[in-house]
Amino acid sequence: MLNSKQRALLRSIASQTDAIFQIGKGGINDAMCKSLTDALEARELIKISVLENASESAKDFAAQAAEATGSEVVAVIGRKIVLYKEAEKPEHRKISVQL
Repeated sequence: MLNSKQRALLRSIASQTDAIFQIGKGGINDAMCKSLTDALEARELIKISVLENASESAKDFAAQAAEATGSEVVAVIGRKIVLYKEAEKPEHRKISVQL
C-alpha cells in the first residue's frame, strides 16, 4: 500500500512519461493483462490512456487493470491511468519508493 508521499513521487515521475497502452471499446482482455504485467515488470511504472470510445470510465478500467496485474493505482487523471508495481527481479528495479 502506497502512502501519499510515495504516490506524489510516482505521480511526478509519471508526469514526464508517455502513455504506452490504450484502452478502447474492447476494454481489458487477457492479452492486454499479459502485456500490462510484462510492462510493469520491465518499467515498474506505466501510464495508460483511455480512449473516448471506451465502454467504461477510466476509474473502472484502473481498478480492473490493478486487480488483474496485482499492481496499485497511483493516479487517475482525466483519461490517463498510472499503475505501479515493484519488479519481482532485483535487477529490474529502477524506482525506489522507500521514503
